[in-house]
Amino acid sequence: MIDKIKELIKKYKFIILYGIFGVLTTIINIGVYGLLYSVLDVSNVISNIIAWIVSVLFAFITNKLWVFESKSFDFKILMKELGSFTACRVATGVLDLGIMFVGVDLLKGPAIILKIASNIIVIILNYVMSKIFVFKKK
Repeated sequence: MIDKIKELIKKYKFIILYGIFGVLTTIINIGVYGLLYSVLDVSNVISNIIAWIVSVLFAFITNKLWVFESKSFDFKILMKELGSFTACRVATGVLDLGIMFVGVDLLKGPAIILKIASNIIVIILNYVMSKIFVFKKK
């Protein structure tokens, strides 16, 4: 039984790690957003942008080192990865911002519920783009 579990963990290591760090990234994103928007009364859009920046920095570090195991710190490679990662995250960040703006500001929906739903969509898209475009194996 233990050997089966170890085998499954080894087989799905990347997805498991991405899930763990994705959850942590989401918690950071929602936590920063909630703190800024609900506690500090910062505007919805500004709260969302700051939450996005903090969570993208966390995601890049964890994805590079542990999820996709990109160990190179050669300046050219690092800048290429960071550039690609950031470009993909900008695309999903714009999607997230659009969902939040339309859902909260225009439709007056529940901010935290919409933030959670938006993050689910973003997490899936981020994994696909990171695997295909950013940390692809040669």
